[in-house]
Amino acid sequence: MPLGLRKKKSKSRESSSLVENEEILFCTLNTHKIDMDKLLGGQIGLEDFIFAHVKGIKKEVEVFKAEDALGLTITDNGAGYAFIKRIKEGSVVDGVKVICVGDHIECINGTKIVGARHYEVARMLKDLPKNETFTLKLVEPMKAFEMLEPRSKGTKPAGESKLGYGRGTLRLRSKGPATVEEMPTAFEEKAVKKVDDLLESYMGIRDMELAATMVEVGRDKQNPDEFAMALDEALGDFAFPDEFVFDVWGAIGDAKQGRF
Repeated sequence: MPLGLRKKKSKSRESSSLVENEEILFCTLNTHKIDMDKLLGGQIGLEDFIFAHVKGIKKEVEVFKAEDALGLTITDNGAGYAFIKRIKEGSVVDGVKVICVGDHIECINGTKIVGARHYEVARMLKDLPKNETFTLKLVEPMKAFEMLEPRSKGTKPAGESKLGYGRGTLRLRSKGPATVEEMPTAFEEKAVKKVDDLLESYMGIRDMELAATMVEVGRDKQNPDEFAMALDEALGDFAFPDEFVFDVWGAIGDAKQGRF
């Protein structure tokens, strides 16, 4: 499905203009809410309604990296926008309430990352030095009916960061027309979960999308060397250590054999 979607009429404002593609962060099915479970990408039916979520408020925040792991899971929409998918409770980022799940990461320390894949962004965040402060430029998705209701009861001074609502985000996996995706098999679910655990153990991140990509790369490989070569071709920019690649191969093999 093309990304140019026609806006619906509302009581407060009517518009027949098309939403510009670059303004769309993600789309949801059958709900105007920011609901990860309703992300456009699979099981699209003839009766489904698609809601386009567009860019909202921009914000800039400084974060002190007190731990190696920030507690973030990053995803992307397949079209150049990386998002915060999950924030671990009690983590470094969880303590910075202005940062919300659903925020698009636009810049890290002044470096624009629009166009980077989620695993590249995760690596950049992982490589930031510990016990130092870094700066994020974020764009939060506009909330439904935001033009009708105030974001808060009080008025904030110009330039002051605003808090977002909720803990949910969505991912648009679109490279042209929308496609119907099959549900993951039991093997895929177990393997992806284990690889995600390995990502946290080795790199301090959780990223189910990256884990799923690695499982897909390794599902038909016959040995660890073949897997390592395929992984390097698909995700070479990430530069995974050999020990990690070997453990991922073992996890995929264990899942195939039903050992967990």
